[in-house]
Amino acid sequence: MFAALSIIVRLADTKTSKRLFQRLNACCDGIAGFFFRRSAVASLSELDDRALRDIGLERSQIEAAVYGLVTIRSRGRR
Repeated sequence: MFAALSIIVRLADTKTSKRLFQRLNACCDGIAGFFFRRSAVASLSELDDRALRDIGLERSQIEAAVYGLVTIRSRGRR
């Protein structure tokens, strides 16, 4: 009886640990994503208007582009 109870407790603890690890992992991914986007905004903000225009962005679109809300139109060869 005691052995069966310890197996049940161990299984429940494993499930709890797995959920905790998944939540912790999701939090770490969110934090890493925040710093990655912040770095991308800073890098794009350092570019001059001509360089931004070359990649199809205007200065007012930088943050939206980093968050994936702006699609960059592909330009054909001239």
